[in-house]
Amino acid sequence: MKKRNNESKKGFSMFGKEGDKMISEGKMNSIIGKGCKINGTIDVEDGTLRIDGEFEGTINCPGTLVIGKGGVVKADVKVNNAVVGGNVHGNIDAKEKIELQAGSRLEGDIKTTRLVIDEGVFFEGACKMSPGGRSPVTTAAIDQPEDKKEEKKEKANAWAK
Repeated sequence: MKKRNNESKKGFSMFGKEGDKMISEGKMNSIIGKGCKINGTIDVEDGTLRIDGEFEGTINCPGTLVIGKGGVVKADVKVNNAVVGGNVHGNIDAKEKIELQAGSRLEGDIKTTRLVIDEGVFFEGACKMSPGGRSPVTTAAIDQPEDKKEEKKEKANAWAK
């Protein structure tokens, strides 16, 4: 028992640096550990989901998804932020940020506002980025007749006053 306490004082942890920070802040509330294999749909209401095992299916998380170095995810993912250290086969839709750490592998399309890719990452897919997570040009605005465009401008100006 004494040895374990000394290890934790020295900074020993099975979660890694980004996981340690989230645990200390009380935000880590769901973990799929190494050796676990899960299929299905994960809906996290609040907080962070960390995957160090294997998952196949769909992930919805309004917080952050952390995929550890040994994590393998075959899923379509919808999150606020994603930190990928392991392998992902599927699409990631992140409202704010996707971080691909050195040694990670992502095969799929990504959609985000901000993207960080470390050296040594394998990424194969399409990337769509825009401020605020919105498409910069909408076809609806392009396809409208001129009188409809003017009407929308007048309504927008009325709100601004």
